[in-house]
Amino acid sequence: MLQISFFRTTRWRRSLLTLLLTGTLAGCDQAAETPAASANTPQTPQQGGILRVAIDTDPNCLDPQQAGNNNSLNIGRQLTDSLTDQDPQSGKIVPWLATRWQVEENNQRFTFTLRDGVTFSDGTPFTAQSVKDNFAAIVRLGAKASLASTYLKGLQSVETPDAHTVVITFAQPNAQFLQATSTMSLGFFAADTVNASAEERCQGKLTGSGPFVLKQFIHNQKAELTRRSGYQWPSSLAAHQGESYLDGVEYRVIPESGVRFGSIISGQLDVNVGVTPQDEQLLLDKHLTLNARTNPGLVYSLFPNYSSPLMADSVVRQALNLAIDRAALKPVLSRYQHEATSVLAQTTPLYQDLSAQLKYDPQAAEKLLDENGWQREADGIRRKNGERLSFRISYWQNAPFLEVVQQQLKQVGIDLQLEKAPISQVVARQASGKIDVDFYNLTRSDPDVLRTVFDASGRNVNKRQPAHVDTLLVQSSETLDSTQRQQYVTQAAQRLISEGNAIPLVELATVIATAPHVHGFHFDASSRFQLYDTWLAAKE
Repeated sequence: MLQISFFRTTRWRRSLLTLLLTGTLAGCDQAAETPAASANTPQTPQQGGILRVAIDTDPNCLDPQQAGNNNSLNIGRQLTDSLTDQDPQSGKIVPWLATRWQVEENNQRFTFTLRDGVTFSDGTPFTAQSVKDNFAAIVRLGAKASLASTYLKGLQSVETPDAHTVVITFAQPNAQFLQATSTMSLGFFAADTVNASAEERCQGKLTGSGPFVLKQFIHNQKAELTRRSGYQWPSSLAAHQGESYLDGVEYRVIPESGVRFGSIISGQLDVNVGVTPQDEQLLLDKHLTLNARTNPGLVYSLFPNYSSPLMADSVVRQALNLAIDRAALKPVLSRYQHEATSVLAQTTPLYQDLSAQLKYDPQAAEKLLDENGWQREADGIRRKNGERLSFRISYWQNAPFLEVVQQQLKQVGIDLQLEKAPISQVVARQASGKIDVDFYNLTRSDPDVLRTVFDASGRNVNKRQPAHVDTLLVQSSETLDSTQRQQYVTQAAQRLISEGNAIPLVELATVIATAPHVHGFHFDASSRFQLYDTWLAAKE
């Protein structure tokens, strides 16, 4: 039986936060790059002010228990708390709403002792029943909670012996669950949210336990948060106690990178979440800070749909992998990004370098296609039995490297059509299942992210039949032995690449610019930002 219980002093928390912000702890793949000309002596945190944040796309759905993009999750994180938190440096799971926990029966039974005095923003108490009700709601959401529901797969029971004790039991060992309790996907909301429809929750019916409260949400315009009065239960990693320093946060949807750049330079904004690679040096030259961290989890990849006759052809999938020169993508990437060397980012626990499986060999790609009847036509694009070797990718992300991939595939006779569209349209097309190839990344600081995306009994992004890789994915989520889990994760990643279930491209890095008067801005273990410790100094 494993039992964990500890508390931290405010001085310790402040020391840790300093290390987080300066990136000086070992193993940290994050940076806060500040020009020397703008470096200021640390000041005493000040109360008050509205933090003005520019985001590049509509958040679409604000409910963190449901699927969301990075912008929606960075809003949702401010509204809700989790049972635990994860140290972004060490990966350790530490207390938050749970002060201690016991793990028994080979990771099938988890007993959490809950913090006293926690309430939701409507004044109702957070209790063991709240945990039970929220987990039941996630199960009901099903595919709409595409992350949270996989974290709870095999949930057998949630018992509430008393108001401050909750016992969670799974039908099988669940090695990933403790880390999952640190995510906002398993964050908590009051009864009025739990009982609301999925659509109402997406549109802002969210009564959380967090340090901020949602005031207003207007699609494609803004989301406004206000400070939660009486908040007293931050994570054990927090740098202070009590209410947040900020009076509120205003997220403004600004799709145009030039407008975001000009607005933060002119002082109309405090934070630019959507920094483009070409703006990085310009922002540094203007004495702004760039906060950057590589996102752990699944890298930006192409995901072939096996239900499409074109992508059911394993030769086509193999040729795609061979035809992409990932090193040649570097010139259009952020200085903080890397080309993919596996399906997992390098900052993900149990990552292994599989770049040997991602070698660039266009001659081999052409030979495969030639031998399997895909012949070039006059326009250079291949055909087989009258079918053109062509497919479309719809995407909403800032991903200029896709244009380079497009040119590389054209050289071997593959026609990639790119369609950048609003996120709502992309999500609708993904939900229809009628696409040849999907494209995205998924952030999580645990290799179980692979099971979430690829498991044939779960999301099954490839729309394929069950295979041996599914056994490996399930075994990796259940085994307790770290060496054995490493083997399962590595073998699963190798198969996903060799079978063409994933065509890894680029690791995502979150790069955010902050004005000189913004202090205490930092990332959590999943490269989301938490604004509880953030404060504003007087402008110089």
